[in-house]
Amino acid sequence: MFELAGWKLPPELRASQPAELRGMRRDHVRLMVIDRTSGSITHTRFDQVGDFLDAGDLLVVNSSRTLPAAIPARRQDGSPVQLRPSVRRGQHWDALAVQPNPPHANVPLAAGERLAVAGTQATVEGRRADIPLLWRIRLDEDGLDRLLLAGEPIRYSYVPGPIPLEYYQTVYATHPGSAEAPSAGLAFSWEVLLGLHERGIETADIVLHTGLSSFQDDAFDAEHHMYEEWFEVSTLAAAAVGRAHRVIAVGTTVVRALETAVDRHGHVRALAGWTDLKISPAHRPRVVDALITGFHEPQASHFELLQAFVDGDLLRRAYAGAIERRYLWHEFGDTMLIL
Repeated sequence: MFELAGWKLPPELRASQPAELRGMRRDHVRLMVIDRTSGSITHTRFDQVGDFLDAGDLLVVNSSRTLPAAIPARRQDGSPVQLRPSVRRGQHWDALAVQPNPPHANVPLAAGERLAVAGTQATVEGRRADIPLLWRIRLDEDGLDRLLLAGEPIRYSYVPGPIPLEYYQTVYATHPGSAEAPSAGLAFSWEVLLGLHERGIETADIVLHTGLSSFQDDAFDAEHHMYEEWFEVSTLAAAAVGRAHRVIAVGTTVVRALETAVDRHGHVRALAGWTDLKISPAHRPRVVDALITGFHEPQASHFELLQAFVDGDLLRRAYAGAIERRYLWHEFGDTMLIL
């Protein structure tokens, strides 16, 4: 278990705005490079990431597009509630129900009650058995258009005001479906991607539609409840992984998708469906060699995945250095490359 003596993330290190609204290019956020072989830690800027990669390496990105997944709804008694769908299957959502305003505390619904959701009606079918903070909700009509028309991006307390949806999108996002941004790729610009291509570094994309990173309950979040997410690894992506010198996953979502698609011979195959695979020190990656990611607090489920890549002493040293050097955390923060 990861421990950091005196661990406490200063509130000002939780990035409250995207880089562009802080007056810089998105590819000018900081980059920490952790070399597991030498144990070295290098501090640089994200647009220099190519200096640490080689010709023949493959970057695998998640081309899922972020939805405005905080949806206003109204209960039968007229009171407002915000729905945050974590798992969507057409007209069926497994969604968090929270207060519309900060701190967005959980709201208990009632099985059988009807909700008005963005111009249509929905029925609360009850709690999800394995994750009781999620409510099973059946919409009278398909819900994707409702999200696109009525919602706003999900945000947490460290982002005090609304941020336009465009800042939650990677430059290569094409497939709408994520509840929250696949944020490890936000630092990429087309200039960085073109520069990598010129160095002989290939790029392939998969799709994994993210769910929620928090259930708005610290104690519940600390239990790291897993749920299914929809993904697709194409034939082209699988072939690119097979011929790569090294596979560098851009984000924990890419790790989850690729490792789900590994067959019993250790090869990635084309595959689509739902994954509930948990990557942790007990399940180490089989095909992903390196990882680009953001900074996650130790109570986050993403942090367990980091421990599958980096041993505790090196990760502890990296995080202590990040705090000392005032790196920024969360989706709008700085980045890390683990080699």
